Amino acid sequence: MSDHRVAPVTAHEPPYYAVVFTSVRTEDGDGYGDTAERLEELVTEVPGFLGMDQARTPGGLGITVGYFRDLAAIEEWRSDLEHRAAQKRGRAQWYEAYTVHVAKVERSHTFERVPTRE
Repeated sequence: MSDHRVAPVTAHEPPYYAVVFTSVRTEDGDGYGDTAERLEELVTEVPGFLGMDQARTPGGLGITVGYFRDLAAIEEWRSDLEHRAAQKRGRAQWYEAYTVHVAKVERSHTFERVPTRE
């Protein structure tokens, strides 16, 4: 069992940007896991990358939100050669459909419950 705690990305000082990738995958997952793991490593190297939240519904809808300091960071990620190759393979093999939204975050805050002692 992992000791990794599930938690959303901490709020950052606005303004910054959120890239929302919403997808439905095909049944052909060959190579998807390894590619997704590599991209998660790679995006952390982009200057201005702030973090990422991910979720998948039981019905198969996946949502990934990447947070970036500015549009230049998003463009660097969008144009990364490995990322571009994965996008191409995704359209050919892994996705039935997807949508990408880029939004400017104007306000952000965090709440975290503090454990009580008994």
